Order: sequence, then structure tokens, then C-alpha cells
Amino acid sequence: MNTRGLLDQLLKSGQELLQNKGLAQAGGQPQAGQGAGKGGLDIGSLLSGAGGGALAAGALGLLLGSKKARKMGGKVVAYGGLAALGVIAYKAYGNWQRQQASAPRGEPQTVDRLPPVEAEAHSHAILRALVAAAKADGHIDARERQLIDGEIAKLTGDLELQGWLDRELAKPLDPREVAGAAQSEEMAAEMYLASLLMVDEENYMERAYLDELARQLSLDPGLKAELEAQAQKALQALPA
Repeated sequence: MNTRGLLDQLLKSGQELLQNKGLAQAGGQPQAGQGAGKGGLDIGSLLSGAGGGALAAGALGLLLGSKKARKMGGKVVAYGGLAALGVIAYKAYGNWQRQQASAPRGEPQTVDRLPPVEAEAHSHAILRALVAAAKADGHIDARERQLIDGEIAKLTGDLELQGWLDRELAKPLDPREVAGAAQSEEMAAEMYLASLLMVDEENYMERAYLDELARQLSLDPGLKAELEAQAQKALQALPA
């Protein structure tokens, strides 16, 4: 499965998502047969937009839910692509390592620093965490799953990956099962960071899921705090 390429497209789609949010707020209309959704995001335009960025933004917007997509688009832009997510995780993990009393453990092996085979394994775990976090508010119903499946099919012809994603969307939300994909501390850090991208931390249900995921990932509280701090710095670095 080429999970890495799909995940990179989804993470890079934030600019398209934000541009469409601006269109919706300016009064743009959804395409025939498609709704702007509960929060006013013009999902219709996302689904009918040209180019991979628009398609990926459509898939991500559906995963987030229209209301949350309007609020969370900036987070996606801050994280950028998969390499950018790896850089944020690397900074957080490196800072946390330096705070430890134990001997240095070597350079963090985050997704941006790995050879293709290992980066693919990391990407698989990150995408699992991202999809699970998108379900934390319970908004993805059968119709939205069909729409997401359709958008993913436009982004990748990999039938194995499409089937895997459909099964992930259909699963009951289980933080312990999600955390089981982490094979290293760096991978756990990246999974938590991707989950931060998808949740609304002001929503009690989503914040509770995020905290439980951190517990199941056995994240050190200091590493968890450093990941959250680095994510916030990335947001603050965005142009106004």
C-alpha cells in the first residue's frame, strides 16, 4: 500500500481547505446536489474542485466534518505535508530527550528522516491515528463514509489501501487498538501529533479521546506537553 503518498496529500491540503472556507464565508454556493453542511463549509466546491489539492481537501473536509473543518483548517496548514509533521515531531522529541536525566538515545528517527520502507510503516500508523481522531466526535455516518470512500478513490487507485481505510472508518473507536500500531516512541509521538491535528480540544469528547490515546501510547507527560507546545508554535508561525 502507498499510504505515504496519500497521507502527504491529505496533510498538504490545508491551504485548499482554507481557501474554500473563505469562499463559503463570502457567500459561495455549493454545487447542485451537495450541501454546504452544518457549519457552512462549501463541501460541494471541494468535491468538484480541480486538482489533487482540492480533492485531498475534500476528503479531509469530510473527515473533519463541515463545521469543524472551518475551525481546524489552520491546523492543517501549520502541519503542512508529511515531512513537516515529521519535523515538528523531531523538534518536540529532541527537546524532550534533552530534558531527560538519562544518557542521550541518539537522533530521533521521525518519519522525515527514514528510508522509504520505514517511512511507509510510520505513515500507516499516522493515517490510522488521523482517521480514528476524526471519528472522536462521532460525526461520520454511513453517507459521509460513502463520500469519503469516493474522494479517496480519486486520490489513489490502490484498492488495498481503499479497503483498509474503509475498514478503519467502520471500526468502533478504540484508543487502545489505535495505539497498538506504535512500534517506537517516535511513531507514538507522530501518531499523537496527527491526532492533535484532527481534534477540537475545546470539545470534551475529543479532548477525552486525545488524553486516553496519550495514555494508551504510554507517552511521557513531558513528551506530550512538548508535542503540544511545538504544534502551537507551528500555528503561531502562520502569517496572519
